[in-house]
Amino acid sequence: MTAPSSVMPERAVPMISPAPLVPPADFGPLDRLQGALMAVVIGSLAAISRFVNLRSPTDVGTPIFDEKHYAPQGYQMLSNSGVEDNPGYGLVVHPPMGKQLIAIGEAIFGYNSLGWRFTGAVLGVALVVLVARIVRRLSRSTLVGAIAGILLICDGVSFVTSRTALLDGFMVFFVVAGFGALIVDRDQVRERMHNALLDGRIAETRWGPRLGVRWWRFGAGVLLGMAFATKWSGLYFIAAFTLMSLAFDVAARRQYRVPRPWLGTLRRDVGPTGYALLAIPFAVYLASYAPWFASETGVNRYQVGQTIGERAWFQPPDAIRSLWYYSYKAFSFHSGLTNSAGNHHPWESKPWTWPMSLRPVLYAIDQNDVPGCGAASCVRAVLLVGTPAMWFLAIPVLAYAVWRTAVRRDWRYAAVLVGYCAGWLPWFADMDRQMYFFYSAPMAPFLVMAIALICGDIIYQPGVNAERRTLGLVVVSIYLAAVVTNFAWMFPILTGLPISAHTWNMEIWLPSWR
Repeated sequence: MTAPSSVMPERAVPMISPAPLVPPADFGPLDRLQGALMAVVIGSLAAISRFVNLRSPTDVGTPIFDEKHYAPQGYQMLSNSGVEDNPGYGLVVHPPMGKQLIAIGEAIFGYNSLGWRFTGAVLGVALVVLVARIVRRLSRSTLVGAIAGILLICDGVSFVTSRTALLDGFMVFFVVAGFGALIVDRDQVRERMHNALLDGRIAETRWGPRLGVRWWRFGAGVLLGMAFATKWSGLYFIAAFTLMSLAFDVAARRQYRVPRPWLGTLRRDVGPTGYALLAIPFAVYLASYAPWFASETGVNRYQVGQTIGERAWFQPPDAIRSLWYYSYKAFSFHSGLTNSAGNHHPWESKPWTWPMSLRPVLYAIDQNDVPGCGAASCVRAVLLVGTPAMWFLAIPVLAYAVWRTAVRRDWRYAAVLVGYCAGWLPWFADMDRQMYFFYSAPMAPFLVMAIALICGDIIYQPGVNAERRTLGLVVVSIYLAAVVTNFAWMFPILTGLPISAHTWNMEIWLPSWR
C-alpha cells in the first residue's frame, strides 16, 4: 500500500552556489608600509651580495669571458659619440642599449672592472626588489614576496649575471620590469571594471565600458622595447606578454559579465595593446640607435649607394635601409654559428639542459700559482650555475605550475609560466645553433616566482588550523635555510674567491659541470 503523499520524504535537491554578482574588490596588497619596509630590507641584502668584491675577478686587469666584447664597446661609446667603433667578429652583433648602460658605469668610475660592472650590479639589485614586489602582488602576501627576494638573492645565475658586464642581465631586468608593469595593469583594469559595474556601466554596450588610458601597459611597452634594444631575444617576450595582456583583458570582461567579452576585447583592447606592446617597443628600439643615425662613422651607416642600391619610391628612408642591412649582417652572423658548420664551444649547451642547470658556463679560471687559500696552489673560478636547491627542483616546480594553471585555473602560475617559457621554448626552434647556458638568465626570475608561490601555497592553505599553518611555515623556513646554505657553499665559485683544488672538486656536483 502506497503511503500518503503528505508523509512521503522530500527528495534532497543539491544546492548550487552562484558566482558572486560583484567580484571581490581585490586590486593589490594593502599593507603598503610593510611592503616598503620589506623592499628596503631585501634591497639592502641584495646590494651587499651584488657589490661585495665586485672588482674581482679580472683577466690580469682586463674583462673576463664575453665582457671582452661589451666592456670595450661601452667605453668606445664615450669617445665616439655613442657609437661602437671596434666591433667584435668584424661587426656589431647586438643592439646598443646594453652597451650604452655599461658606458654609464665606465663614465663614472673609468675603464676598470668596477666601471664596466657597476650598472649591471645596480640593475641586479633592482631586479631582486622587483621580483619581491611582483610576487607580493601576485600572492597578496608581503611574506611570500620576501621569500621570493631571498630566493633570487641566492640564485647563482642571477647573482653571476648581475656581477658581469654581459648583456643578458640588462635584458632580464627590462623583461621582468615589463612583466611587473603588466601585472599592475591587470589589477588596475579590474579596479576600473569594478567601478564601472558599481556605476551600472558594464552593459552600456555589448563590448563593455571604455577603460581609459592604461599607463602601466604603456610603460610595459617602453620596458620591453628596452629589452629588445639590448638583445633581439627580447622579441620573444614582446610576443608572449602581448598575448598574456589580452588574455587578462578577456578574463576581466568575462568575470565582470560584459555581454560579449571576446568581442569587447577585440574592439576595445586589441588596437591599444598593439600600439602599447608592439609599436612602442619598436619605436624604443629605433630610438636606441639615435647616436648611430646621427654618426658619420657608424658601422654600415651609409650603405645605400655602396652595397645597397639607390632607394625606390616605395622603400623606407636610406637610414632605415642601412640599419636593416646592418641588422641583417648581424642576424646572418648569429644564424651561421651552427654545429653543422663546425662551430663548437667547450661550454655550449642545448635548451633541454637549462631547467636543471646541467651544463653551466665557466666564465673564468686560474689554477697557476694562485695564493690565498692556505694550500700550495689555489683555484680562482667564476662558474655561471644555478643554485641546485632551486634549479634541481625545476621539473616538479614546472609540473605543479602547469597543474595549477590547467586544473585549478590559477592565473598567477599561468602568468609565471608565460614568462618562463618565453625565455626557454623559442630556443628549441633551431637546435643546430651554438647556444650557452647564459641564454637561460631570463628563466631564473620566473623560476623563483614559481617556487615562492608554491611556498605561499604551503603556508596559506585555505581551511587549515593554526597548527597546520605553523607546520607549513616550518617547512618553508627549512627550505629557505637549505637554499641559503647551498648558496653560501657555492659562493667561492660564483665570485672567484681562492679555494683549494680539493674544495674546487667538491664544488663540482655533476660531471657535466666540468
